[in-house]
Amino acid sequence: MHQQANDPNDLEKYFVERANAGDVEGLVALYERNAVLVDSNGEIAKGLNQIREFFVKFLASRPQFEPSNQAAAICSEDIALTSSNLSNGDVTAEIARRQPDGSWLWVVDQFSLGAKR
Repeated sequence: MHQQANDPNDLEKYFVERANAGDVEGLVALYERNAVLVDSNGEIAKGLNQIREFFVKFLASRPQFEPSNQAAAICSEDIALTSSNLSNGDVTAEIARRQPDGSWLWVVDQFSLGAKR
């Protein structure tokens, strides 16, 4: 069982930890069932099955990530906008939703605001 995000910004922290560990299922556990992920090349993964397939390929080369410089989450009730400045200069943007148990999951994950589409 993976630790749940009790704060929207916990999601990015867990992303880095789980990606560095090669934990595909741990990464998938950060997303809602119908979430959408857009990578830095503009490729779109919809739903947990496609997100899982994306992470299997994404982690195949065993990339390592540094913690990002996160902005404070902007929250409106059960919705939050999170964003990070990555060490490579990219800026991410994500939308998270509070779950009935109080934890947070990503609904939309944009790897890079400069992503091609």
